[in-house]
Amino acid sequence: MFDIENIAFSLPGYPISYIELIGTLTGLISVYWASRVNILTWPSGIVNEIAFFILFYQVQLYSDMLLQVFFFVATVYGWLNWRKKSDKQAISQVSKQSKWAYLIIIACGALFLGFFINHIHELLPEYFSSKAAYPFIDAFTTVASVVATVLLAKKKIETWFLWIVIDIVCIALYFIKGIPVVAFEYMIFLIICFFGWKKWAYELTND
Repeated sequence: MFDIENIAFSLPGYPISYIELIGTLTGLISVYWASRVNILTWPSGIVNEIAFFILFYQVQLYSDMLLQVFFFVATVYGWLNWRKKSDKQAISQVSKQSKWAYLIIIACGALFLGFFINHIHELLPEYFSSKAAYPFIDAFTTVASVVATVLLAKKKIETWFLWIVIDIVCIALYFIKGIPVVAFEYMIFLIICFFGWKKWAYELTND
């Protein structure tokens, strides 16, 4: 069931595997609940992370695969953090100094991770038999997603701006890698992000 070759159904010209379908649906549910500032975003996110960990390993997007491990840890943190605070108390903005720090972290982290992932098939050939696909682009979306998830868990409104950039890059990457259903999912993510930003901005200004 978890093999990408195990097909649930087919759309015209494209077979959809069970693992891609599960990851796509739970991802959409999770992002929708996040945009509504609803704590259900976290449990639905756990299922999404497990499914995408398996999927990304099979399509050699190793940075994205490793990202799911972080997402799992961040999900637990976010779940606990959101339980402690009411919605209006928690939503806030990142300071100017912190914005620069986050940008530097993303840039440096993407370079270091991209270099490592680019050589992971040489360092760990028993686990990664194929060379990573688009390692630096994949690394950028991974590191940026880590930062965006931290901002989401802290209920910082800037999380949505960062997710918008990530989604645009991921749409192109997943189309190139031949997983168009996931790419389509990120198109929907992009739309939800705009609505999420609008709702969070409203709650922030009307706190």
